Amino acid sequence: MLDDPDDIHALFQGAPRSTEFRKLRKRIVRQAREAVEDFGMVERRADGARPRWLVCLSGGKDSYTLLAVLHELQWRGLLPVDLLACNLDQGQPGFPATVLPEFLEKMGVPHRVEYQDTYSVVVDKVPAGRTYCALCSRLRRGHLYRIAREEGCSAVVLGHHRDDILETFFMNLFHGGRLATMPPKLVNEEGDLFVYRPLAYVAETDCERFARAMNYPIIPCDLCGSQDGLQRQQVKQILDGWEKNSPGRRQVMFRALMNARPSHLLDPKLFDFLGLERRPEGDDDNFTEIPRLR
Repeated sequence: MLDDPDDIHALFQGAPRSTEFRKLRKRIVRQAREAVEDFGMVERRADGARPRWLVCLSGGKDSYTLLAVLHELQWRGLLPVDLLACNLDQGQPGFPATVLPEFLEKMGVPHRVEYQDTYSVVVDKVPAGRTYCALCSRLRRGHLYRIAREEGCSAVVLGHHRDDILETFFMNLFHGGRLATMPPKLVNEEGDLFVYRPLAYVAETDCERFARAMNYPIIPCDLCGSQDGLQRQQVKQILDGWEKNSPGRRQVMFRALMNARPSHLLDPKLFDFLGLERRPEGDDDNFTEIPRLR
């Protein structure tokens, strides 16, 4: 990764030259590339055309990191897709509407900025004392899907990182009664769009350090004032405590999400417990090996 102004995307111009930052940048780019490859995010189209991705930009540290890393990979010829940045202004009070358009223009990033006042809808529909996040997210996702279709994009790309995925797993475990999280790749309910999370392997602390070191104009996500007491914040605090007592615990738990063993869980839809049999005496040739406990 050279830092010659003629051999770097504008999003990386002015990057700190410290060894620490170079290592951070290299790690984030490598992890994003691995996620793209591991989960087959680059669609091979029958007509040979390059896929087009709608890269969702909220103005937070994660989405800035996502935007920069994808353009870095594209700039290096490692991501054969066309990128369109998109910001959805949802009418939140105090949202600085000019920050992202000016930034994207300055960086020379193709983009679309759209205003949709979903905030008023959420305030009207959500009972007093409840958080807005769930309904706000659903409305936002619907508009992003529509924009992706209008722009001829085959994928909506989100900035969720490793810690978001891990927190969602525990949210589902504690409050949803299911083992599930946000996958790095899925197809929407309508079946016409991919949803990608290329930062799936990247730690939140790395996103924060990267975006702040690059001095990107970060917009807070709590403009609506609906963040206090969220269950997700409680889960984050639990994980922070575990990480403090045992550094590296988050990464160990994240690896567990990639090492599931249906035969050692309790879901008969994932494993044929009814069909599981003992080894018949003297009939080793016609016996299917039983999964072994470890």
